[in-house]
Amino acid sequence: MVIRFEYAPNATPLDPDESVGLLARHITTQAELNEWEQANILEGQRWAVKQGRRDMLDEAFVRELHHRMFSKTWKWAGQFRHTDKNIGVDWQQVPVQLCNLLGDAKTQIEFKSYPTDELVLRFHHRLVWIHPFANGNGRHARLMADLLIARLGQPAFNWGGQALVSAGEKRRAYLEALRAANVRDYQLLLKFARGR
Repeated sequence: MVIRFEYAPNATPLDPDESVGLLARHITTQAELNEWEQANILEGQRWAVKQGRRDMLDEAFVRELHHRMFSKTWKWAGQFRHTDKNIGVDWQQVPVQLCNLLGDAKTQIEFKSYPTDELVLRFHHRLVWIHPFANGNGRHARLMADLLIARLGQPAFNWGGQALVSAGEKRRAYLEALRAANVRDYQLLLKFARGR
């Protein structure tokens, strides 16, 4: 059975070849897909917190985390996208851009280039902007940010206090904050990440 995807505003649509990668064949609605993905994401989160001091600013970790978050949902979980999207760098630039981001983040941490929240949210924004995977980039980038801020000794962000996969005021505010960050204004994203 083919699921009819219902995308929230500004969500990244799947390419038809990507959508056939759905592993959970019992899913028939977007609501069922969201629920199934959320259970899979929680498994990925549990895996991530058990990684201790493993270098998380490493391509293998970034890919493995996405795989753990979506491996029961998508055949291509943890694999870089092979198509261009309505957001993100050219798909052929994903590995290079991700390598640059990870290296920059390590340097910014070492030299304390920004206050901790801002440093991590700049990392989050850039990871979303690169958009390395076919789907799940926002959720993956938020979890990466939460893991990084915890590693740096600060509490996790609450991202407006609710899930951001469905259309609504919180998702709109999050996307507005990301757009502001596109022009190097991180204030809305800082406020949103710590807001309720």
